[in-house]
Amino acid sequence: MSQNSLPQAAMQDHAAFLAQRHDFQTDIDRIAGSDTVGTILETVMLATNMRFAAVARVTAERWVACRTVDEVNFGLAEGDEIDIESTFCQIVRTSAEKVLFNDSGTDAIYKDHPIARKFGIVSYASIPIYRSDGSFFGTLCAIDTEPRDVKDARVVAMLEMFADVIGRSLETEERLEAQEHNLAHEKELARLQDELVAVLGHDLRNPVAAFSAGIRQLEREPLNDKARMILPLMRSSLFRMNDLISNIMLHARARLGGGIRVTATPDAPLAEAVRQVVEEIRAAEPESTIDLDLTFTRPVACDAPRVAQAVSNLLSNAVRHGTPGSPVEVRGATDDNEVSITVSNRGLAVPGDLRDKLFHPFQRGTHAQGEGLGLGLYIAATIAEAHNGRIGVTCEGGTTTFAFTLPLSEAAA
Repeated sequence: MSQNSLPQAAMQDHAAFLAQRHDFQTDIDRIAGSDTVGTILETVMLATNMRFAAVARVTAERWVACRTVDEVNFGLAEGDEIDIESTFCQIVRTSAEKVLFNDSGTDAIYKDHPIARKFGIVSYASIPIYRSDGSFFGTLCAIDTEPRDVKDARVVAMLEMFADVIGRSLETEERLEAQEHNLAHEKELARLQDELVAVLGHDLRNPVAAFSAGIRQLEREPLNDKARMILPLMRSSLFRMNDLISNIMLHARARLGGGIRVTATPDAPLAEAVRQVVEEIRAAEPESTIDLDLTFTRPVACDAPRVAQAVSNLLSNAVRHGTPGSPVEVRGATDDNEVSITVSNRGLAVPGDLRDKLFHPFQRGTHAQGEGLGLGLYIAATIAEAHNGRIGVTCEGGTTTFAFTLPLSEAAA
């Protein structure tokens, strides 16, 4: 079955497959790269004594070899093509029936068939391959130049079973490839979203900085009573904007850079950093009462600015969601093993089914009123994890407490 005797117009061959430019490249790749198909073809040859076996992609216009095992030297390899009109597979495709004969010289239907004479085919089997959705893919073929018993009922049942296995494996591969494509697409969309968030957070810093400078300038000017009432509200909004931008930037860096990085320093100025964020929130929320009690009796190795940011997120959350007029308590202490900072407020308890989700990005409490992106608690939890620590929430007796805990020994190491 020399390729030189085959029409070349509109046909492709093994070289086109190797060059990755075959019209049926994907189909050939699936079949040629399948260990299952290779085992099936070897088993077919062993069970039938046929010396050529193949899986072919067959359409109304094309017959293309996708995988071959050739001990007769027909000269067909992956990607090689035969004129569709000169194959029995065209009969299989149009009739949806298998073609089988043991000896083309004596078979009642295919005796002296021109296709058999042209290629010297004596015994032949061609079984249709269908995907699970019923669409026709091609054929499972076995050929020999000598008589073989391929019409035996057990042989036919085996060939039909193998054709069914190939069809199902094709469907599985196609679904897997589609899922992988969708996953890659989703990852790319997520990356673009993270980049957009990072750019947005960065570009918002300049106008917010200008806003902050304007407020500081106004505070130095004589103000009437109305202005003195408005200015604290502006300062509170400014603090929330800065807090939001900081969380956005940290989240984007964590996503694009593989996580939040912390730089622990021995005997870090943790108390000073926590006091600073508490004072900032007191200034931004003058109507809220924040009680602070820090008792750090041992040196703490940590990234103090990052821990302070986590505490700021917890405290901002407590101020927003606590019962108006009730104080928010911030407590910090060390023992032999760890440092713990708790933030407590009076108010409605966090529902049990929501507590685990609170520390996921873009998750907000059931009583959120539209402010924030739901990043604050996630950032706080991520900072704790970066220090080999943890964060948790408890609701008892009308009090909700978030506890930020770091191990002293691991932090010091």
